[in-house]
Amino acid sequence: MDYVSALLPPVVMAVFFTFLVVTIVKSQGGPNKAKEDAIVDAAVARAEATQQVVRGD
Repeated sequence: MDYVSALLPPVVMAVFFTFLVVTIVKSQGGPNKAKEDAIVDAAVARAEATQQVVRGD
């Protein structure tokens, strides 16, 4: 019975990690990809503009 209690936590973590990776891979792309890319591009542009104003360029 000791081997079951020794193997259970790594097996549970492995299953959780597998589901996490599958979820991440499935959520990449799809119909919302363009919208997500636009949001990231806008945030990067805003950060760059703020950085230029702070430096005085």
